[in-house]
Amino acid sequence: MMKNILVIPLIFLVLVTVGQDVSKFKQLQEELPTPNVYRTGSGAPGPKYWQQRCDYDISVTLVDSTQMIFGNEVLTYYNNSPEALTYIWVQLDQNLFEKSSHTYLTETGTLSPAMDFLSLQKILPENREGGHKIEKVEDLSGKPLNYLINNTMMRVDLPKPLTTGNSYKFRIQWHYKITDQLVFGGRSGYEYFSSDQNYLYEIAQFFPRVCLYTDYTGWQNKQFLGDAEFTLPFGNYKVAITVPSDHIVTATGTLQNPDKVLTKEQRNRLKEASNSDKPVFIITPEEAKKNEQSRAKTTSTWIFKAENVRDFAFASSRKFIWDAMNVSMNKGKALAMSLYPNEAMGLWDKFATYSVAHALKFFSEYTGIDYPYPVAIAVHGPVFGMEYPMISFNGARPNSDGSYSERLKYTLISVIIHEVGHNFFPMIVNSDERQWAWMDEGLNSFVQYLAEQAWTRDYPSRRGPASSIINYMKSDPAGQQPIMTNPESITQLGNNAYGKVAAALNILRETVMGRKLFDEAFKEYCRRWAFKTPTPADFFRTMEDASAVDLDWFWREWFFNVGHVDQTITNVTGYTINKQDPEKELPEAKQKKESEKKDISSIRNSVEIKATVLEQLPFLMDKYDSITPYEVTEQKISSYKLYYNSLNNIEKAILESNNYFYQVDLANVGTMVMPVILQLQFVDGTEEVIRIPAEIWRKNEKKVSKVIACSKEVKQFVLDPFLEIADVDASNNTYQGQINLNKIVLYKK
Repeated sequence: MMKNILVIPLIFLVLVTVGQDVSKFKQLQEELPTPNVYRTGSGAPGPKYWQQRCDYDISVTLVDSTQMIFGNEVLTYYNNSPEALTYIWVQLDQNLFEKSSHTYLTETGTLSPAMDFLSLQKILPENREGGHKIEKVEDLSGKPLNYLINNTMMRVDLPKPLTTGNSYKFRIQWHYKITDQLVFGGRSGYEYFSSDQNYLYEIAQFFPRVCLYTDYTGWQNKQFLGDAEFTLPFGNYKVAITVPSDHIVTATGTLQNPDKVLTKEQRNRLKEASNSDKPVFIITPEEAKKNEQSRAKTTSTWIFKAENVRDFAFASSRKFIWDAMNVSMNKGKALAMSLYPNEAMGLWDKFATYSVAHALKFFSEYTGIDYPYPVAIAVHGPVFGMEYPMISFNGARPNSDGSYSERLKYTLISVIIHEVGHNFFPMIVNSDERQWAWMDEGLNSFVQYLAEQAWTRDYPSRRGPASSIINYMKSDPAGQQPIMTNPESITQLGNNAYGKVAAALNILRETVMGRKLFDEAFKEYCRRWAFKTPTPADFFRTMEDASAVDLDWFWREWFFNVGHVDQTITNVTGYTINKQDPEKELPEAKQKKESEKKDISSIRNSVEIKATVLEQLPFLMDKYDSITPYEVTEQKISSYKLYYNSLNNIEKAILESNNYFYQVDLANVGTMVMPVILQLQFVDGTEEVIRIPAEIWRKNEKKVSKVIACSKEVKQFVLDPFLEIADVDASNNTYQGQINLNKIVLYKK
């Protein structure tokens, strides 16, 4: 009885499974959110799309003697959503470095009998002095507001609901200990130079920042554990930065008081640079060397303003060399700048600012968005690569004598192109980094690859080509996650969110869609979502909407699943047309038959041949036995003429053509469907490439046969000859078998 009960659900499960659409070409409706008035089915912002805004007025003091930072900020939060808000969530990203940080608590690792000091220094709780220390949260009249801190998030309760179309101002006062970036890592911090006892500060995530509130998720208040980056609303910033008066400060935005913090000579040089097509020193290496010896007792306040940006960062040191140049684009211009210590001379002074300019021009061209901000800055310090609006922190330092390897040169150019490129993704196209790292890192890495290839031929790009991701894709699937996975849960973030996405988009551009179609669709996405917050569905839908190419199979294979590509040719059968003209076909057939007889003559000679039946009973012979199969007779000629005269002109042309036909049997031994790129290598030494869309697998995802007609005989067939589709095993891409030619007899229906 129990057995019968168990059989029923099993049968039901089988029936349901059989009826399901499990095709790789199934549409993505179930995976993507339902279109609505905020986000349309075309991938564009809807008629009721809205987004929040927050303006900041910040005063911050950097204390060089103790590596402390003190801040006071006034936030003006604008509620454009249809909901009334009773609280505002604020990010406290510096709490990543607190003693009780969830990052430290959840971090895994191992011990060994021999370890370096830095490894243990990070582990010891007494060395973790970081974290935001909140002094006050109050309204502008000084009345305290209730707040609650949860690890890297702080909820500020409002005195009354903030309704649609209204704004609220409040103040936060705070301080924290700046961390040694070379010890504790992270995206900001300081570097100490023992040779001259100076500090170089790269400061970011330094102020409590409002979380993003959207139509698709409400508050994006997912805790920051170190990998998922920053999701923020746009706003206007006014930031006053007080530092020792011998420090040079650079920051997001435009300097408002150059006459207070720069000398007349420096201001003149800056003006000269704004009209120069090559870098001009604002602060020379010699001047920076002299500044290193200074120890000012006074302070200066540098004031910066930035409009319509989603974040703010700055750098400060007395060690900075500073150069700048003008960058002209289609509809405007910007000032490309680099700041770096003397330790970077020999490499940075030669390549840095030119790399900034190259990134601005190329990303503007490729996204269809002219860079809208007045400056773009590269800063060299402890942070190897990190981006903020108008400013980025970049590594790659030459040897002490200024010499550098070829690899280091390209590392510097690449990291600057990448970080400056982030001004477009996610600083302009404001994707949700906390949820989908690939939407900024992957898209940015893809355009970075194209920009690198425009720098010099055969640029040694690390990511971008399909071949660059093969080792990752053929690795153990247990060590991979789908691209759509949250970045905090990805084991190989570089391969996943950067490399795989860059390769996927390159394949999409070069192999699936073609450059022109892809470029137009990609620009449409960038234009639609400039200064707005797109989701993956908006990207997927826009790319299809603007190109008329069904890409659901591609998104599923590359972004939602884990798998690999492996195609092979299992067999090739060749044919030519039997023209049925006895005067042409029979001599050829006779020659072929005699050749075949020679091939088996050794076998026949070893067999005793007895008398045939007709030799023993000759009375059974008739007129047909006197005609050999390859004899050209009047009857055969007459039959051929009747057949030929029955054909129309098209049929005659086909019959008389000298085409070759090949049945190519293909197998998909991998787990992903992809287009088939087939190279035909002809006997005469020429080649032809046939590009077949991935839909060839739509009815059978494992094996298909493709018939190909060509005017020349093929010697060899090769799959993916240019390594375009990330096929993990190129050894089975060339058909190794003998291609024999058979005859096709054509007949009329």
